[in-house]
Amino acid sequence: MARDTVVRAALELLDETGLDGLSMRRLAARLGVQNPALYWHFRDKQELLDEMARELLGPDMGGPRAGETWRGWLTRRAHRYRRTLLSHRDGARLVSGADPGLDVARAFERELATLVELGFTPAQGLHAIGAISHYTLGFVLNEQARRERAAGGDDPAAVYAREFPLTVAAVRQGGAPTSDDAFAYGLRLILDGVAARAPSAPEDQPEDQA
Repeated sequence: MARDTVVRAALELLDETGLDGLSMRRLAARLGVQNPALYWHFRDKQELLDEMARELLGPDMGGPRAGETWRGWLTRRAHRYRRTLLSHRDGARLVSGADPGLDVARAFERELATLVELGFTPAQGLHAIGAISHYTLGFVLNEQARRERAAGGDDPAAVYAREFPLTVAAVRQGGAPTSDDAFAYGLRLILDGVAARAPSAPEDQPEDQA
């Protein structure tokens, strides 16, 4: 049994049980092996979770496309990161608690070099990527938590309609707090701040989707 076979099976099990239901015992049963067979590949459950997160994140997206400047590239990067986290149940929780490893660190170094080439200082690039990554991760954590609550039958919509009419009106006007539009709006606010802090880096017009 190969190490990557275990990781793929663990991600499939994650989709079925969620992070709280994922256990080495259940994974061993799924693979038709005894628990000790898993520890041949992974020292403990956390090491398995780390490897699952790295598999989920996959390869980096590369540099800007032809004619794409920093704002379009960072927008596309953020939307891709969100889609990646949403591709598995509890994906954001998995990634937030994992050790990213050297491959992710190397990808980050390449991304930072890209922003430096586009006119950012290293510190500006670091904070820009960090702010967008943390925003995206936090957004998806909330997004997936709401989905889990809704799946469990916890729907506060009726209570909100009675007690928080202004909030309900805001949602009707601008969409739910975890909608695609809400994510794009928050991302634009961050990118506007990045532009104000990095005036030497040329920017293009905002792109809501990529």
